[in-house]
Amino acid sequence: MSVANIAARLSRHRSTIYREIRRNRFEDSELPQLSGYYGMLAQKQAAERRHRRRKLIRMTALREAVIDRLKAGWSPEQIAGRLRFEGHRSTICHETIYAFVYSQDGQSQDLARHLPERRRQRKPRYARRPRSLVFPLERAIQNRPDHVNDRSGFGDWEGDLMIFRKELGKANVASLVERKTRYAVLFRNNDRSSKQLMNRLITLLSPLPLFARRSITFDRGFEFNRWRDLRTGMGTEAWFCDPQAPWQKGSVENLNKRARRYLPRDTAIAALSDHAMAEISAQLNATPRRCLGYRTPAEAFAEELRQLDRS
Repeated sequence: MSVANIAARLSRHRSTIYREIRRNRFEDSELPQLSGYYGMLAQKQAAERRHRRRKLIRMTALREAVIDRLKAGWSPEQIAGRLRFEGHRSTICHETIYAFVYSQDGQSQDLARHLPERRRQRKPRYARRPRSLVFPLERAIQNRPDHVNDRSGFGDWEGDLMIFRKELGKANVASLVERKTRYAVLFRNNDRSSKQLMNRLITLLSPLPLFARRSITFDRGFEFNRWRDLRTGMGTEAWFCDPQAPWQKGSVENLNKRARRYLPRDTAIAALSDHAMAEISAQLNATPRRCLGYRTPAEAFAEELRQLDRS
């Protein structure tokens, strides 16, 4: 049967079949006519790969050495590198340590809490990235109009979330800054729900004229996946930075840095009132900025609104 027919019979993509054949193909240099894919050999090779990945299950001494170092605060990369440096008979890859930590055996011992950066679920290092239409290509920052890029237009914002220590709860602070005037808006969220965040944005920005809220640039965090609500709710467009490129929305990153003077990471955000958040925003907007000719963001923002009224 052809690969396409095999894929159809097994309800798999043909790329999956090609990958299986290539990965488990038997090669015989002396008798090339015997080279090919054999089911029994393929199964044996797959079992051997799984067996190698379970090295920390099979080798008690190695497992105990890894766990001791995890509890001492070492990262998996440091553990793997140190074992090689010390010349241990059995070495290990840091990816194998991560796989063990997030496996059923590792979770039963709650080993993930010892990692410098804990995640709910470990993703393979070379895993395929999920394809999604949540942030379509036409909304990429490269397609943003020139008047947004060069700050010549008014009403284009950048948005982000400021996150605080986990033990203080799920509350966070949303930060907004108008790119031309550097006018800042901070408000509190009780969680990272995208629906709640977008509803708050619409409530806060809707009173402004349309030309004062033309667009907002975000990163690709899941809290912004309901960006279409902005367009339907108040006619505001959304643009998105490239993956792992927060510097592309540098204005709001700079605002977050300034706001951390008033809101360090150990702040109990849930205890702050909306009035307190408004006072922090007012303080930031009353500070002269060199990029504005030492006007304050509040003065520059008010001047732009007056020009809109006159036009």
